[in-house]
Amino acid sequence: MLNISLWKRVLILGVCLFGIVTAAPNLFYGRVESHNDAVSAAEKAGFETPEQAAARAKWPGFLPSGLVNLGLDLRGGAHLLAEVHVTDVYKARMDALWPEARDAVRKAAGTARRAPSSPDTLRISVGDPTKLAEAVAAVNALATPVVSVTGIGQSDITVVGEDNQVVIGLSEAERAATDDRTMQQSLEIIRRRVDEVGTREPTIQRQGADRILIQVPGIGSAEELKTIIGTTAKLTFHPVLGRGSNADANPGVGNVIYPSLDQKDVYYTLDATPVVSGDELVDARPDFDSNGRPAVAFRFNTTGARKFGDYTAANIGQLFAIVLDKEVISAPEIQSHIPGGSGIITGNFTVESSTNLAVLLRAGALPAKMTFLEERTIGPELGQDSIDAGRIAALVGMAAVVFFMIACYGLFGTFATVALGINVALIFGILSMIGGTLTLPGIAGIVLTIGMAVDANVLVFERIREELKTAKGPARAIELGYERAMSAIVDANITTFITAVILFVAGSGPVRGFAVTLAVGILTSVFTAIFVTRLMIVLWFARARPKTIIV
Repeated sequence: MLNISLWKRVLILGVCLFGIVTAAPNLFYGRVESHNDAVSAAEKAGFETPEQAAARAKWPGFLPSGLVNLGLDLRGGAHLLAEVHVTDVYKARMDALWPEARDAVRKAAGTARRAPSSPDTLRISVGDPTKLAEAVAAVNALATPVVSVTGIGQSDITVVGEDNQVVIGLSEAERAATDDRTMQQSLEIIRRRVDEVGTREPTIQRQGADRILIQVPGIGSAEELKTIIGTTAKLTFHPVLGRGSNADANPGVGNVIYPSLDQKDVYYTLDATPVVSGDELVDARPDFDSNGRPAVAFRFNTTGARKFGDYTAANIGQLFAIVLDKEVISAPEIQSHIPGGSGIITGNFTVESSTNLAVLLRAGALPAKMTFLEERTIGPELGQDSIDAGRIAALVGMAAVVFFMIACYGLFGTFATVALGINVALIFGILSMIGGTLTLPGIAGIVLTIGMAVDANVLVFERIREELKTAKGPARAIELGYERAMSAIVDANITTFITAVILFVAGSGPVRGFAVTLAVGILTSVFTAIFVTRLMIVLWFARARPKTIIV
C-alpha cells in the first residue's frame, strides 16, 4: 500500500522547514548584512558602539543570519593579478649570509673581499689562493638543512671554489622551498591586509608558480585595493607582564592587553612600549634547534640587535611577546642572552607550524616586489544588472516549468511546482549555511537546476501513467511508478553530479561557483522529487481516497 511512516514524514517536513528558515535571511539581505557586520566588528574590537548596537538590532539574534555571499561579478569590486618577483628573496638571502661567510673566509684564508656577482649568488675573493679549499670548507660549514618535505637531507646552500673565489648560491631544493615560502608570505600578508578593511569573501589564491589572484567584492576600485595591499602591517616585540583569560582587566598605565592569535580566550598584558619593532627585523625562516626539532630563526639589523641583546641579557627566564597587528602570535621564554641580533624561537613546533610562524613574523612587509599584470574595477551597477537579469531568467524559467507541469500533469504537476519552490529555498538555505559565494555562473547553475528539478517528477509521472494501464488501483500505480522510475532518476543525476565534481576540482573561480550551485541543486532536486512530491501525493491520496487518478 501507498504509505510513508510517521518518522519519515517528520524528517521530510523538518528538512523543508530548515531549508526555508535558513534561506529566509536572503530576503532581507541589507538588514541581515548590517547585523552581521556589526556583530563581527564588535567581537573583533571587544566592545560595541551605539551605531553597531543599532545595526545589530535590525535583525533578531535568535534567527539564522547566514547569507549567500555575492561574488565579484554581482557585487562589484576590484580584480588584480599580481606577479611576485621571487628572485628578489635570493639577493636578500645572499646579503644576509655575507657577514658570516666573510668571517668564515677570513678565518680560513686571511682576507675576504666581496666580488661582483649576480643577485642570486655571493662571490668572495680570498686573500690566500692556496687556502681556497679551506675557505670553501669553512663556508660549507654554515649550510643548514632545507626545511621542506621535498628537501629532506639536502643543504640550503652550494659552495664551490672558482678563480680564487668562493662562490655561494642557493641549492635547487632551497630555491624551491624559498619560492614556496615567499608565495605563502605574500598570500598571508595580502590576506591580513584585505581582511583588515572588513571586506566580504575575498578571493586570494595562488596561480601557477609566482602569481597571485586577488578579487575583493565591495571595494571601490583596483587602485584602492593596490593601496591596501601596499600598506605595512605592524610587528612589535614586547615584554610580557601577565597572562590570563580576562580581556576586560584593567591594563594599567603604560600597559596594553592583546589576545593570543591561536589560543582562544587567552590574553597577554604587555608593556605598551616595544623593545624592538618589525622594521628592525631582517629575516625570519624555519629552522631546527640543537636537538633537531623544528624552530624559527630570526635576525635583526644592527640597531635592533643591540636593543634585543641588551634586553635578553637582563631578562633571562621572562616571556617575550611577538605581536602582529595587536595580536600575540607567540610568547617564547628567553632562555639565554642573545647577542648579535640572531636568535631562535623554540617550542612545540612542527615543520608546518614553524613555517607558518616565520610567515607571520615576516608579515610586516611583503617579502618581494609585486608587479600587477592585470587590474579591473567592476562597478556595482554592472553587478546589480546581472542580479536583475538572473532574477528575470529564474522567474521566466520557473514560470515556464510551472505552466508545463500543470498543463501536462494537472494536480500532480501542481504538487511538483510546490516542490520546485521548496527546492529553490533548499538551494539558498544550503548555500547560506556553508557560506557559499554566488557568482553569475552560479545563477546560471540555479536556473539550469530549475529546469532539471522536474526531470525526476516527469519520469515518475510518466511511469505512473504506464502502471495505471496494468496495476490494480491508483495506489499501487503510484507506488510502482516511484519504485520503477528510481533507477533512471539515480543514474541521470549521478552522472550530472560527477560532472559537477569534475568542474569543481579542475576549474577555478566562476567555474567552481557554477559547479557548487549545480551540485547542490542536484541533491535538493532529487530530494524534493523523491520525497517531498511523494509526501504531498500520499497526504492528498489519504484524504481524498480517489477511485481513479488522472496524470
